[in-house]
Amino acid sequence: MRQPNQTSLEPSTAKEKKRMSAGPGLEFEYEIAELENSIASLERQTERTDEVDKEIRSLKKQWLDKVRDVYGSLNAWQTVQVARHKNRPYTRDYLNLAFDEFVELHGDKHFGDDRAMLSGFAKLDRFKVMVLGHQKGRTFKERAACHFGCAHPEGYRKAMTKMRLAEKYKMPLICFIDTPGAYPGIGAEERGQAQVIAESMFMMSRLKTPVVCIVIGEGGSGGALGIGLGDRVAVLQHAYYSVISPEGCAGILWKSHEHAPKAAAALRFTSVDLKRFGVVDDVIEEPLGGAHRDHHQMASRIKSYLSRTLSDLETLPVDELVNQRYEKFRRIGVFLDTAAVG
Repeated sequence: MRQPNQTSLEPSTAKEKKRMSAGPGLEFEYEIAELENSIASLERQTERTDEVDKEIRSLKKQWLDKVRDVYGSLNAWQTVQVARHKNRPYTRDYLNLAFDEFVELHGDKHFGDDRAMLSGFAKLDRFKVMVLGHQKGRTFKERAACHFGCAHPEGYRKAMTKMRLAEKYKMPLICFIDTPGAYPGIGAEERGQAQVIAESMFMMSRLKTPVVCIVIGEGGSGGALGIGLGDRVAVLQHAYYSVISPEGCAGILWKSHEHAPKAAAALRFTSVDLKRFGVVDDVIEEPLGGAHRDHHQMASRIKSYLSRTLSDLETLPVDELVNQRYEKFRRIGVFLDTAAVG
């Protein structure tokens, strides 16, 4: 199975070409795309003179400066666009790149197998782990089969079954969160969507094994929380984690999805905000220009984070681990108690 390449952030040869072919297509990346097209056009020339090479080097430096400038000052709505990028690595990509082995497990033993929720045994360096994660799919056919990453109740029941296995065999649990929210259809509600998410959260809060959760793209509403209670919760630099999607919030407050950018700013769900409010423990830096530009480097950083975190958690007694997890989530949020006035 392929392993992540340890590469630097500076653009060079093969890695540059991979970045240039990513085709970001985001509205705020217009100037970046123009530079990429100019570089690609010059590199396709059959006769490469010293002047052409000099121009290519100059354009690459401009590209670096522009990407650093743009991605160093993303607003909340732009962060959402990056988190939803069609080329952003998904759970299955990280399973292929960061883990040594993966054996997928299917079904919830009640209704069926939800392809929006991946689960299975995996090996990460010296650790044997259980992995859960949302999966969106690349092609339209895959996305439709995965419900665009929106899990049904059977997905969360499948997750709970695998959580019990992880606890039984004393295996750490790793959860990759990437969903706009749990599936909102009538069938999902009839099969107990809200109840099963609550049960999953309750189970995770008491699970007697280390739990590490990483928001790798979208972290929307209860769909994300259903596999989001961990001893360590991390978020990628350009991912978001929120009680509701910007469009959903805008639809409720302003009765129009056109106000999604305004809602995104108000929700305070970027990695900087989440870290400041204590909602997440760590922010994992993405490669220059976002995770979609370099899957291998992003997988390498996630692998390093997981190995380091699991090494820290394995030293804690199980009872202390569970107590710390409980206290961690009790501390989130601030409220005031005042005496009743008679």
